[in-house]
Amino acid sequence: MLLDVRTYTCRPGAIKKHLEIYEKYGKAPQTKHLGQPLAYMVTETGNPNQYIHIWVYESAGDREAKRAAMWADPDWLTYTKHSAEFGGLVEQQNILMKPVDFFDIKT
Repeated sequence: MLLDVRTYTCRPGAIKKHLEIYEKYGKAPQTKHLGQPLAYMVTETGNPNQYIHIWVYESAGDREAKRAAMWADPDWLTYTKHSAEFGGLVEQQNILMKPVDFFDIKT
């Protein structure tokens, strides 16, 4: 199992609109290719302009194939166009992680 942990930082005051654009244009094509995320969360404490999502893959090859299919989807490209035009994102951090043997991840 491979977890893709993604942290995004938005311009101050832009996170609500940015997530609205994702919900309207990006959620359907992304989940069509990647399945449901393990988590999709906004910050309760800390930086109020950040959100995190975590995607679960069987392996690096599974991740590569699913993300390639997503990036070939015209609906996903429509989302990325709307997101870029809005310009709400200022930073993105991605970490690929694997679970330890002594805790199960419920997917």
